[in-house]
Amino acid sequence: QVQLVESGGGLVQSGGSLRLSCIASGSTSSISSMAWYRQVPGKERELVAITTAYGTTSYVDSVKGRFTISRDNVKNTVYLQMNMLKPEDTAVYYCNVGEYRGGEYWGQGTQVTVSS
Repeated sequence: QVQLVESGGGLVQSGGSLRLSCIASGSTSSISSMAWYRQVPGKERELVAITTAYGTTSYVDSVKGRFTISRDNVKNTVYLQMNMLKPEDTAVYYCNVGEYRGGEYWGQGTQVTVSS
């Protein structure tokens, strides 16, 4: 089992920055990928950014050049640095980890609100 605790959400003006953090505990040696998703009411959860165990990263087109995902394998933490935020980035952001054996876990979600 892996437990995830997110932090760093909040209210920010358009053009501002936020940094989300997600700390994993429990069976962290089983973690392969670490990712951030987001969801707005009435829409499907969207993959925002992902980092693999090998350090490769991938982003949804709408955040490329503005968001950066990184991970600290010693601290079992994944970060999402969000710059040049836009009102359309407003959502609940969820941390997700995937295991080598195929399981996955979700955080509780943290609200990000960008005012215009």
